[in-house]
Amino acid sequence: MTVRLSAADETTRAAPRRRLLARPGLRITLRVLVPLAILIAIVARVGTGPFLHGLLSLDGPTVLAAFALTALATVAAAWRWRLIAGRLGVGLRWSTAIGAYYRSQFVNTVLPGGVVGDIQRAVDHGRSADRMGAAARSVAVERLLGQVVQLVLAVGVLAIVGMEFEGVLLPVLGVALAAVIVGGAVTASASRRVRRALAHEWRELREGLGSASVCLQAVVASVIVCACHLGTFAIAAIAVGADVPPLRLLALGMVVLLAASIPFNLGGWGPREGAAGWAFAMAGFGAAGGVSAATLYGVLAFVCFAPAALIVQYAAVRRRRRMRA
Repeated sequence: MTVRLSAADETTRAAPRRRLLARPGLRITLRVLVPLAILIAIVARVGTGPFLHGLLSLDGPTVLAAFALTALATVAAAWRWRLIAGRLGVGLRWSTAIGAYYRSQFVNTVLPGGVVGDIQRAVDHGRSADRMGAAARSVAVERLLGQVVQLVLAVGVLAIVGMEFEGVLLPVLGVALAAVIVGGAVTASASRRVRRALAHEWRELREGLGSASVCLQAVVASVIVCACHLGTFAIAAIAVGADVPPLRLLALGMVVLLAASIPFNLGGWGPREGAAGWAFAMAGFGAAGGVSAATLYGVLAFVCFAPAALIVQYAAVRRRRRMRA
C-alpha cells in the first residue's frame, strides 16, 4: 500500500535538512574542504614541482608589472562601485572607494570563499553612510555586474578562439544559466513573498543601473577590470616560461578567471589551479605549466594587495583613534 505524505508532512521532514544546510559552520567547512580536495588532487597528479616553480618565478619586473595592472583594475572597480552607490544615494569619495576596494580584495585573497572582503566593504560603507541596505545593494550590484560582464566576455572569447573548451564549458555555462532561471521562476511562482522580494530587488537593480550613462560606464569599468586580470595572468604565464601564443593564452586566461570566481576556494586557491592545469593540458601545453602560472598569479595577487591594504587599515585605525580622542 502506498502512503502519500501531505505537504505539511513533507515540509516537516525537509526542515532538518534545510536547517543543516543553513548552518554557517557547514558552509564554511564545505568552502574549505572542496578547494583543499582539489589541491590534493592536483598534487597527486602533477606533484609539488609546478607550485614551487611558480613561487620561484617571482621577480622584480613581474611584480612591478602586476602592481601597475592591479592598481588600474582596483581604480576601475572603485569607479564602478562609486557609480552604482551614487545612483542608490550612498555615494563615497574616490580615496575611500579605492582604499576599501584594496582592503576587500586583500581579505578575499586570504580567507575562504572570496566574498568576505566585499561583505566587510558593504558593512563599513553602510555604517558610515547610515544606510546599511543601500550600501549592501551597491556592493552586490557592482559585483554582480562585474561577474556578468566577465561571463559574457568569456563566452565570446571561448566561442571564437577557445575551440578546445567550447565543447565543454559553453554547454556547462548554458545548463547552469538555465538552472538558475528555471529555479528562480519555479520558486517565484510558488511563493508570493519571494515574488515581492524579487520585484523589490529588481527595482533596486534598475535604480542602480537605470541611467544609460551609468550603465555604460559601469560596463566599461568591468571590461577594464577583466582585461587587467587577464594581463596579470599572461604576465604570470610568461614568467613561468609557458610558450603559449597570445590568442591561446587569452582563452586559457578566461578559463582560469571563470574558475577563480567560484566561491569555493581558499583565498582564491583550489579551483583556479585545477582549471589552469586542465585547460593547459587540453590545449596541449601541459598541466604543470598551467598550475605554475596559476600559482604565480595567486602569489602576485597577494603581493600586490597586501601593502595597500595594510596602509589603508593603518590609516583607518589612526583615524578612529583621533575621533575617540
